[in-house]
Amino acid sequence: MTNRSTARPDAIVIGAGLAGLACATDLIAAGLSVRLLEASDAVGGRMRTDCRGGFLLDRGFQVFNTSYPQVKHRLRLRELRLRPFAPGVLVHTETGYLKFSDPTRRPGSAADLLPGRLASGRDLLALSMLTTRDMFGPVGAIKRRPDRTTLTELAAAGVSEEFVRTFFRPFLSGVFLEDELETSSRFFHLVWRTMLRGTQCLPAEGIGAVPAQLASGLPPGVLDLESPVSGLTDDGVLCEDGRELVADAVVVATDSTAAAQLLPGLAVPGTRTVTTYYHAPRRQLRLGMMLLIDTRRRFLNTSVISEIAPTYAPSGRTLVSTSMLGPDRPGQEATLRNNLAETYRTDTSSWELLASYTVQGALPAMTAPWPLSLPTRMGPGRYVCGDHRATGSVQGALASGARAARAVIADRAQR
Repeated sequence: MTNRSTARPDAIVIGAGLAGLACATDLIAAGLSVRLLEASDAVGGRMRTDCRGGFLLDRGFQVFNTSYPQVKHRLRLRELRLRPFAPGVLVHTETGYLKFSDPTRRPGSAADLLPGRLASGRDLLALSMLTTRDMFGPVGAIKRRPDRTTLTELAAAGVSEEFVRTFFRPFLSGVFLEDELETSSRFFHLVWRTMLRGTQCLPAEGIGAVPAQLASGLPPGVLDLESPVSGLTDDGVLCEDGRELVADAVVVATDSTAAAQLLPGLAVPGTRTVTTYYHAPRRQLRLGMMLLIDTRRRFLNTSVISEIAPTYAPSGRTLVSTSMLGPDRPGQEATLRNNLAETYRTDTSSWELLASYTVQGALPAMTAPWPLSLPTRMGPGRYVCGDHRATGSVQGALASGARAARAVIADRAQR
């Protein structure tokens, strides 16, 4: 609901994505009055879901991980009715499919990891040692490690170039949204740890249900939708409709592009772009509940979303999600459709393209060395948060919002 209260708040938060929602929630819990300004017609930022013809279409393929500490702290997971992916991935090679499963969760899948199927015995030993250290070691040890590229880190761990080619590069390209594996090795280990310790899921009502639940806990009168901000003033913010709102503290919780515009001089990283295509085949399609990756890297990943979360499609219909690096380009969807015909071993000529979403700034470019968090204070009464100030993840966005709230509260206590 849009609020047009004229009461002066203690703090204004610009942007109702995950970081802004977390920040506003924590400030309110500390007893501050807050106005949360969101430019669009709903909360969530990039975590939005559209409903078209009975299909739920997330704005870009997104997976929800249950192991993040901020997620456990802030969300009522049972109410999200999470639908899990099967642990592991399906690897499409030039000769067919290979499964790469997690035998700790599905003991019957241990045969998938026999040497020679996808990896050599030496690679499996290196993977086992890397996985054991990340899963059971203290998270602080990961954060204290020297940072380098993920590609260099994998080589140092004893992973062969062939195993990188057939598994790590195609898989991690969909995680990092870059295929050179230049992303921070510390971020890689943190992501690997959360994948091992948590479950990758989709909320039954779409990824937009996550920020919607966070917003549902806000008191009435806090959230202003369709309230874009054109700039900051000495005393607060100037809205595009001409309103000037005054507050002692202003937190910019937007994406990096908007943050740089509102806070001149703010250093922001480059970003990654991804395009997701949603197709509806005429016939039901069965692949299983795993994510599928391609060793030829013709796409990042693909999955039959409706098998994982049946609520994403009308009864009897199938929804396929496929993501590719970069923006949509002329002819790209037609080429993708041909590649999916080979991948799924079916005729795709009649598949209906429901939508395509190009997400600019889907992730910060976390090239090594990458700080796991950046300062939130930008000056007296000015703060910034978002996934571009931390690790580009749900955990990073929520934790960044929490840090900004703590800074506001601490500074207010010292006045």
